[in-house]
Amino acid sequence: MRILLVEDNKRVAELVQEVLQAQGWATDVANLAQEGQGLLESFPYDLLVLDLGLPDGDGLALLRHLRQAGSKLPVLILTAKDAPEQRVEGLEAGADDYVVKPFHTGELVARVRALLRRAKGEASNRLKVGRLELDLELRRAWWEGKAVQLSGREYALLEFLALHPEGYYPREVLLEKCWPGEACVEPRTVDTYIRYLRRKLADEAIETVRNLGYRFLG
Repeated sequence: MRILLVEDNKRVAELVQEVLQAQGWATDVANLAQEGQGLLESFPYDLLVLDLGLPDGDGLALLRHLRQAGSKLPVLILTAKDAPEQRVEGLEAGADDYVVKPFHTGELVARVRALLRRAKGEASNRLKVGRLELDLELRRAWWEGKAVQLSGREYALLEFLALHPEGYYPREVLLEKCWPGEACVEPRTVDTYIRYLRRKLADEAIETVRNLGYRFLG
């Protein structure tokens, strides 16, 4: 598998390249949209990881150029632009998935792997974390092999916690990640949804630590 990363931040580019190559995926880096377009025209890539804010233009212009040319290359947007309307714009321009900075490397790898599987025609986009399985494309969940019926918000919260099992996350962070742009939502809403998830999974599936926040145990 060969991946192209178009990212102008040197530190982020080095991190992402190191993470992807550790998975066995050859990864080239372009710092400019024009450079990325040249590489895409010269080499057969399996996936494009694309930043939106580039020195020589908007990454969406590169994405639209690809799609207008008929390219079916899977594209994962990696950007700090996290407003709901910006996500919608990126997906409507032809992106297959969207990861917001700052990101967890485990989430990035999981989403890249899911896109690569889909591109190869494999039916499953499931990710297994302990007793939990998630389908990142269909947004479905299974606990101990049994399907779990979740609302859209419940799934978003569970997916975030499951993809970031190494840390504790306070209500404020979970609100920012799972209720983006909804400033009127009370922090205690997170507690309510955690209770919903525990009822549907298991009490011990999500740990609470005072002054630290919540963590998924699986």
